[in-house]
Amino acid sequence: MSQTLSASTLLTVAVAPLVGALVAGVFGTAFGGNLIGRRLSHSLTIAGVALAFVLSAMTLWSVAIDGARFNQTIYTWMVVGGLKMEIGFLVDGLTAMMMCVVTFVSLMVHIYTVGYMEDDDGYNRFFAYISLFTFSMLMLVMSNNMLQLFFGWEAVGLVSYLLIGFWFNKPSAIFANMKAFVVNRVGDFGFILGIALVLAYTGTLNYTEVFARAGNLATLGFPGTDWMLITVICICLFIGAMGKSAQFPLHVWLPDSMEGPTPISALIHAATMVTAGIFMVARMSPLFELSDTALSFILVIGAITALFMGFLGIIQNDIKRVVAYSTLSQLGYMTVALGASAYSVAVFHLMTHAFFKALLFLGAGSVIIGMHHNQDIRWMGGVRKYMPITWITSLLGSLALIGTPFFAGFYSKDSIIEAVHESHLWGSGFAYFAVLAGVFITAFYSFRMYFLVFHGKERYDQNPDAHGHHADDEEPDPHAHHDDHAKPHESPWVIWVPLVLLAIPSVVIGFMTISPMLYGDFFKGAIVIDGEKHHAMEELAQAFHGAAAMGVHAFTAAPFWLALAGVLLSYLMYMVFPAWPAAIKRTFSPIYVLLENKYYMDWFNENVLARGTRLLGTGLWKGGDQALIDGLLVNGSWRAAGWISGVVRRFQSGYLYHYALSMILGIFVLMTYFVWR
Repeated sequence: MSQTLSASTLLTVAVAPLVGALVAGVFGTAFGGNLIGRRLSHSLTIAGVALAFVLSAMTLWSVAIDGARFNQTIYTWMVVGGLKMEIGFLVDGLTAMMMCVVTFVSLMVHIYTVGYMEDDDGYNRFFAYISLFTFSMLMLVMSNNMLQLFFGWEAVGLVSYLLIGFWFNKPSAIFANMKAFVVNRVGDFGFILGIALVLAYTGTLNYTEVFARAGNLATLGFPGTDWMLITVICICLFIGAMGKSAQFPLHVWLPDSMEGPTPISALIHAATMVTAGIFMVARMSPLFELSDTALSFILVIGAITALFMGFLGIIQNDIKRVVAYSTLSQLGYMTVALGASAYSVAVFHLMTHAFFKALLFLGAGSVIIGMHHNQDIRWMGGVRKYMPITWITSLLGSLALIGTPFFAGFYSKDSIIEAVHESHLWGSGFAYFAVLAGVFITAFYSFRMYFLVFHGKERYDQNPDAHGHHADDEEPDPHAHHDDHAKPHESPWVIWVPLVLLAIPSVVIGFMTISPMLYGDFFKGAIVIDGEKHHAMEELAQAFHGAAAMGVHAFTAAPFWLALAGVLLSYLMYMVFPAWPAAIKRTFSPIYVLLENKYYMDWFNENVLARGTRLLGTGLWKGGDQALIDGLLVNGSWRAAGWISGVVRRFQSGYLYHYALSMILGIFVLMTYFVWR
């Protein structure tokens, strides 16, 4: 029997991380006089997020077991005419799942940070930022209206700017956070246009009211064009998702965000900022279901991202950037599922991906610590025997990522592939090829990293940068000393405990939840699908005979053999025949150069778009501001007035015959004008 959740409980979930962030950010920093120390700062922020997680888990239980729901306004900010601007919560299966994922991953990152950032001068400030980040994401996923959604959307963007540039004395970090901020503004421009169109044609920002009027939107055309209004709205909204969820061509900010500390890489790329776009499209499914054109656009963009960003992961040597390009590719998978109208599959993969991707990022950070801040996988090797806990948890995360049967990632990735295969939308053929080829590519670059880091010969004593710090070094302090020839070591318990806790759901969560989330009523009322037009989920449901049967059947399916081929090829190339990669690089050097330059997207942005914008700005400044406004209108007007007054002054001589002559000449001019007219 359905029941209503407590407003005070939900408010506590959102506010608890905010309180911790404010206390640590004000009283734990120089801004507030450093009144509290490190221990109290991290204790308060961890307690706030832990409380939010416990209450989120209780909420999820009530939603899943008791059918509880909540959709109420908490606070009315202002009323303008008939428009109500409110703060409110909408909690259903989709929101409850997101609340648990966000708070659990954030809690693991908070605990991990105690060990990872222990020597950093900005310790308290970092805890304040990540707690504020958690609050922003909770406000986004819990909102029941587009105003609050936009607030959370912009808040996660702002805090990510602060976190990516956390080491503000590091030029590359400042460049990266500005790049992330600017690229996201491009996407956000489309997002706010979409919200504005919704408001203009429905008169409301409340989800329930907007969705109730969605049918009317589908009958309207966009003024002055042959386009359907609903298509324009959906594409504008999705452009916002392209920025936040790093879809081609607005993906360029995400790899550079690795300049921030590793804990925030895990938080941004696993459960918060980059998943905001996926969540938003799923929440807006009643609108997107009305436009096949928008769905095809989403399908193709996701397929391009899934395939071509995976290629870039193959050539990366920085351990964090390998995982970052993996994130880009997996976000492409989620987007493809959205385009195939398999919204529940997309958010299912969002959930499984959050656990194993956070595990891989935090595992990479553990390796970086154990390798004395070396991030180049070419100078690792044999780490398994020195870091057994990091090794086994990273292996589990990698197996989940490549879709090994019975692991979490298998259930969500295979469901995406099958959903795309059953879709008949324009672009689904290319998308199916992309996600299928992506299975092989993901397995190859994931186990390339795994083998180079944990197996083979020990190469940490051969690092050419052993006595200095290369450009990709994680350590922000140029004067810090590290003995790069020292043997690797296992990280302290405060770092490996989160790895173990994340490894558990990375293995079992898919098996446990696929049935209720994809084929049950868990998302009932939260996700809307037009079964007559889009029948991918119906086809999947008919072929599903339980999680165990799906896992067994996978051993005869193409994705399993493609993943196995990727693992075996990476083993052969990097463990058995290590000369092969160099030979392939020489043979296909043009392709390698293309990949190394990231398809020249950064070059195009910096040399065409950025320089073009600067030239336009310079032209508007010099031609428009200086020449036209200042030169012609402002300076020109007073010069003209001065010249005219100088001429007219000559007729004001004080002599009567001069005035008579002027009158005669004036009469002559007027008579001539009227005669000729």
